[in-house]
Amino acid sequence: MSTRTTYETGLEKFNRTSKAVDILFNLNFIVLALLCVIPVIVVLSISFSSENSIRESGYHLLPIALSGEAYAFVVKQGTMILRALGVSALVTIVGTVIGVLLTTSMGYVLSRPSYKLNGFLTWVVFIPMIFNGGLVSSYFINTNLLGLKDSVWALILPLAVSSFNVIICKTFFKSTIPDGLIESAEIDGASQQRIFFSIILPISLPVIATIGLFLCFSYWNDWFQSMLYINNQNLYSLQALLNSLMSNVDALAKNAASMGVSYAVLVATMPKESARMAVAIIIVLPVAFAYPFFQKYFISGLTIGAVKG
Repeated sequence: MSTRTTYETGLEKFNRTSKAVDILFNLNFIVLALLCVIPVIVVLSISFSSENSIRESGYHLLPIALSGEAYAFVVKQGTMILRALGVSALVTIVGTVIGVLLTTSMGYVLSRPSYKLNGFLTWVVFIPMIFNGGLVSSYFINTNLLGLKDSVWALILPLAVSSFNVIICKTFFKSTIPDGLIESAEIDGASQQRIFFSIILPISLPVIATIGLFLCFSYWNDWFQSMLYINNQNLYSLQALLNSLMSNVDALAKNAASMGVSYAVLVATMPKESARMAVAIIIVLPVAFAYPFFQKYFISGLTIGAVKG
């Protein structure tokens, strides 16, 4: 037996785990999976529960009294919800495309050792990861300086680039793209734009998919930007609409006695908790269906910068 074979055989015993450890790991992963899945099942169960059963018995894993009144209520708000869904889809698609282009281009530039401002701009990108400028300064810049108030760009531009994503891209390009590939393209007369779009991006699908997934989730789940910058309800995203809808329902419920008989009856028959969960399910479904298509790129993207043998 050669020395190399003996060395590999010796390593195998350290990589081997006992059955007890395997069972422990499997139980651990099952518990973690249940912690992720059970809340979704509870939300789905509440959305199909009658409002009376929720009031009397609280939340349950399975609905005590099946009812579709929450989804009927959502359908009645169809025009408003479809408009908000369109805003969310537009913001998510446009924001993800812009964010990926900006993030990957910044990461590529910072990954090139020949770039003279590399060190300075790396600190410019890194410092915001540690120190935040604060809400007041960002609000002043976005509203007074850039004039983004009540504009769909207020939902897109503030979230387009993050220091964390730029660092991920820089690490990927620096550890994956060989300098010889870029140098050979430069010798052939290719410009930096041609190198980036024709050579770098096509071989960088894992990092593009990872950053795209991060941005897609951020845009789709965001409601805070709408709360800050949007007063026009026609520009509400789906998440902001959910927040506004539930706030209005709660306000109606608290003031039903002073609104007359018709409003009191309306509030009494209006699904509150189940409607909230029904809209939450509508928000979750697109992400749940999209994630499997990005999963393989997402997993490979998470290993960016790992030590390679």
